[in-house]
Amino acid sequence: MVERLGEAVRTELTTLEEVLEPRTELVAAARGARRQAEAVAQQLQGLAFWQGVPLSPLQVAEDVSFVEEYRWLAYVLLLLLELLVCLFTLLGLAKQSKWLVIVMTVMSLLVLILSWGSMGLEAATAVGLSDFCSNPDPYVLNLTQEETGLSSDILSYYFLCNQAVSNPFQQRLTLSQRALANIHSQLLGLEREAVPQFPSAQRPLLSLEETVNVTEGNFHQLVALLHCRGLHKDYGAALRGLCEDALEGLLFLLLFSLLSAGALATALCSLPRAWALFPPSRNPSALCSGSRLSEPLLPAGLDPGSPLRSFPGCRRRPH
Repeated sequence: MVERLGEAVRTELTTLEEVLEPRTELVAAARGARRQAEAVAQQLQGLAFWQGVPLSPLQVAEDVSFVEEYRWLAYVLLLLLELLVCLFTLLGLAKQSKWLVIVMTVMSLLVLILSWGSMGLEAATAVGLSDFCSNPDPYVLNLTQEETGLSSDILSYYFLCNQAVSNPFQQRLTLSQRALANIHSQLLGLEREAVPQFPSAQRPLLSLEETVNVTEGNFHQLVALLHCRGLHKDYGAALRGLCEDALEGLLFLLLFSLLSAGALATALCSLPRAWALFPPSRNPSALCSGSRLSEPLLPAGLDPGSPLRSFPGCRRRPH
């Protein structure tokens, strides 16, 4: 809108003043329209209150989405790791494989540490989020004012959006609307007075009227956008999503971490007892022993003095 008005002032109004130069009263009316257009442009420039602000809401949204995506991936990987540890532990118990049970015991201990760590992080986040959600408006208002340096009137209007806080842009909007109405009336007067005497003034006048009509239409959209109702609705939806859905999700994750940590702790406590039930491994050196204690175990009819032919690696030890 500002660029369009500036272009109209530089081209059409300048051309109109040159055409109407013989009539000083018509030139004065054109210059009055110029002053009104410049005033509207100046008032509209003051509405862009977010220029030069280092905080970008779009960047904040992208950062939150990035963190949430990797947080979700980390929890899925942790769940898969716990399932694999449980499956391989059951496999080791079924196969009575001591080395697999030892490896899975170490892995269970590591996953248990991760589960307790995630549970502590979730608990701290849930407590902090619940404290924030008890009264979020003052905290968000103060933090935004500190990060952006914007006026407290503007921030209070959009964060609170109640009748007690007036629109900080109402005066600018009212002056702009009056100036646009004055420009429109002046252009109609010039068209009525100047076109019969200066036919060449009709083209710039029509172009100016089109610019003013488009500017008025955009102005009404701007008034609707600057009202706190739309932005406050988005702000309220974000707070509800954070303080209801996110907090509920944190509580479910906390329960999941507690259950997984309890299951892994139970597995770690039960593995030593399962280890004790494993049959002892056979020691070939005991079978190859030449002591008298091993001789009664020999089959009947086998000479104790003869070598053990069924174990090629064994040799009779000399007494």
